[in-house]
Amino acid sequence: MYHTGFADEAAPDIDGQIRATKELGWKYIEARGIDGTNLTMIDDRKFDEVVSKLQESGIKINCFGSGVANWSQKITEPPDPSYEEMKRAIPRMQRLGVKMIRIMSFAIPEEVLDVDWSEEAIRRVRTIVKMAEDAGILCVHENCSGWGSLSWEHTLRLLEGVNSPALKLVYDTGNPLFDLDVRGKKPYKMQDPWEFYTHVKEYIVYVHIKDGYVKEDGSHVCTFPGEGNGKVREVLTDLFANGYDGGISIEPHMAVVYHDPSIKSDAEARYRNYIEYGRRIEKLVAEVRESLKKGG
Repeated sequence: MYHTGFADEAAPDIDGQIRATKELGWKYIEARGIDGTNLTMIDDRKFDEVVSKLQESGIKINCFGSGVANWSQKITEPPDPSYEEMKRAIPRMQRLGVKMIRIMSFAIPEEVLDVDWSEEAIRRVRTIVKMAEDAGILCVHENCSGWGSLSWEHTLRLLEGVNSPALKLVYDTGNPLFDLDVRGKKPYKMQDPWEFYTHVKEYIVYVHIKDGYVKEDGSHVCTFPGEGNGKVREVLTDLFANGYDGGISIEPHMAVVYHDPSIKSDAEARYRNYIEYGRRIEKLVAEVRESLKKGG
């Protein structure tokens, strides 16, 4: 088991991200934004600079937190941008020795939530996964903002429909708190984090740690791990009890939200929040493992 995280929540630049990772004593970054642009999409000169600084620091990228089929890629629009991003990501992953890329399954606009997009979504994700499979890379689908995350049943249908060893799951503990369970007829209820997890857990190879709750007025609040309603402690307990030995990646969303630029904080507060979040997940993981040793 190893710790990692979306270090662009600590700092926008690669120097700050490396500094935060080293301060935590970690070896890995889950790469996403570099100065506000996804690592896949920065120009070649900037990418060369990132590669050089990573090599000098001894810090590695464990996963590409790509924008492939993510919340900005609607299923009602052509899939070509995601296909092109995947093609661009693969040689960069190979250069960095990264074997895992986070993908989603195309955002479903609210006005067409009740349309059956299964065939189109599966076809598109199958195309993306085939590129990865040919390159010896693993796609991990996140339960976030896409057809495959509309419910745990959608996730299982996606896995079955794509039917490739190059597609597994990254489970985000916080996302179900803020997502609708799009089954049956409207009005849809919110997803249940524990229900979602228990139905998909056998396919999980990677975990994002986020936590929080929804206020009475419907607004979202992100918290430190274990302080919200994401069942973080319970999920970690079950994972470790069943032999999970993969990555634990933090995505605090407390001081900055990558896809919501209106949520900001000053640079030092942002950095310190990331460090504090990392310390707290280390403590929580240690507590869970110690409890399991004692048979608790």
